[in-house]
Amino acid sequence: MRMVLKARIPTDAGNEAIKGGNLQKVLESALAALNPEAAYFTVDDGDRSAYFYFDMQEASQMPVLLESFFMELNAKISLQPVMNVEDLRSGLRNLMSGS
Repeated sequence: MRMVLKARIPTDAGNEAIKGGNLQKVLESALAALNPEAAYFTVDDGDRSAYFYFDMQEASQMPVLLESFFMELNAKISLQPVMNVEDLRSGLRNLMSGS
């Protein structure tokens, strides 16, 4: 299922991770593990934030994919399913046809 993972990294933890060289390691590791179709980096409510759009096969992947954000960056995480345009079109077709 296509998911969006949002990781908000508190400023203090992000600063320490940058100084220690850990921020880039965690992000590169996440990119390798998630193999996202898109990844974006921005600021959200004053915190460094990353958004990864990826395919998650099963819920048991969550610890492997998320723990480094918690443990290494003290990040606040949200994870939720998302649709692209084709998914939305298909869902609406199914809705209209009564499937």
